[in-house]
Amino acid sequence: MNKADLITKIAADAGITKVQAEKALNSITNSVTTTLKKGESVSLIGFGTFAVGQRAARSGRNPNTGAVIKIKATKVAKFRPGKSLREAVASAKIKK
Repeated sequence: MNKADLITKIAADAGITKVQAEKALNSITNSVTTTLKKGESVSLIGFGTFAVGQRAARSGRNPNTGAVIKIKATKVAKFRPGKSLREAVASAKIKK
């Protein structure tokens, strides 16, 4: 599912226009982004938690030359699924 599909689904489920659904989705994604930039987390009970994690500096290799390179420490966005989401995914049948 891509963003356009999600907007269509939200509009159908909520009984609103696609324009309204897109504004709502953009508001949610912008709010999560802004909150993570501040170093805070966003918890949606039952769905999951978006948080900021730290990735330590480390050594890596340039795949073309094989030379050792230094990779800087960085902040990364992380998502930890909530109990309801984990259970829903775990109980879903696998399509072949």
